[in-house]
Amino acid sequence: MLDLDAEAFEELVVGELDLLPDEMVDGLDNVVFVVEDRPENGSLDTLGLYDGTALTERDRYGFGEMPDRIIVYREPHLAACDTLDDLKDEIHTTLVHEIGHFYGIDDERLHELGWA
Repeated sequence: MLDLDAEAFEELVVGELDLLPDEMVDGLDNVVFVVEDRPENGSLDTLGLYDGTALTERDRYGFGEMPDRIIVYREPHLAACDTLDDLKDEIHTTLVHEIGHFYGIDDERLHELGWA
């Protein structure tokens, strides 16, 4: 298990976000990325969460809407990875997976695509 403080982990998340293709991130409208230690239930099984309404499910969306959130959980990632390279790869996969949910892609399809 790796040991990174919250600041160092957040820097890795930002670095991986910067590596994502423009086509993937340019369409993210009113979305914030958040790093938290663990999910509310304390589980180490959940690496990330998309908290919002997918583009495919939105009727109207406009001014005054609270932003959707993509949450990356630090402690589950650290528990799942043995090396820094593994951690970067897992963060990358988690970001793509949760961004996929923003675009309306379900878990089954993300799994088929190798992003689950």
